[in-house]
Amino acid sequence: MSTRAQSRPSKRGIQSIEVGGRLLQVLVERGTPMMLRDLAAAGGMPAAKAHRYLVSFIRMGLAEQDTQTGRYDLGEFALRLGLVGLARMDPVRLGAPVLVDLCDEIEETCALAVWGNHGATVVRWEEPARAVTVNLRTGGVLPLLTSATGLCFAAFFPAAQSEKLLRTELTELRRNPHATGPRTYEQAQGLLAMIRKRGLSRIDGTLIPGVAAFSAPVFGPDGRMVLALTALGHAGAFDTRWTGRIASALRQSAANLSKRLGAGKYSTSSN
Repeated sequence: MSTRAQSRPSKRGIQSIEVGGRLLQVLVERGTPMMLRDLAAAGGMPAAKAHRYLVSFIRMGLAEQDTQTGRYDLGEFALRLGLVGLARMDPVRLGAPVLVDLCDEIEETCALAVWGNHGATVVRWEEPARAVTVNLRTGGVLPLLTSATGLCFAAFFPAAQSEKLLRTELTELRRNPHATGPRTYEQAQGLLAMIRKRGLSRIDGTLIPGVAAFSAPVFGPDGRMVLALTALGHAGAFDTRWTGRIASALRQSAANLSKRLGAGKYSTSSN
């Protein structure tokens, strides 16, 4: 929980609902119809107790039972709840508290970016409580091949939408003898393949001298990238190790947000 959030006293709930809810959680996580004995065991309760809950869930439309196999699965109302929830999800809105928490944890500037009309576009950013180290501009568009955020989109976003911009930037990089970054299409694809393998993109002074950054993809319910979550700071103090505290915290935050958005075991494919 963010250190900026106000602590709230725990509220009393209805324990039986929470206990029965474990059966629905199991059905969601397993993703397949289940026999009563297996469902009860996974939910941590006797089969007779699980059966009573399931009878009520079936009446509510939260569960259903196949009359031929006897297996239980999520019901029509549960599916409607899920669809309504997905329709109301706003990745940027849900990502805002994650951004704050990450910034508090690593004490570095953090940002959220989406794919806009002109490429990777910053939509929110959060600065640490200590002195500001790196400023970003909301609405700013970041280059595809020389920024961590841009590289993240180039690696994980559908290639059909980023291919034209990638080739344009490659042409510009070849024309500038002082620019850093890939020069050929093959070099770019090799770099993007490595980013997909690691699950993160990283730069160290490529875009702005003395500034390092990591960026991680956030996926939506269809397995496609919807956001980039980025952390950046001064290279001298910024932990640029792939397994360091910043990279680890960023990976975990992006995975948690992807799960919140319904991605589950999200894909890291850019196709």
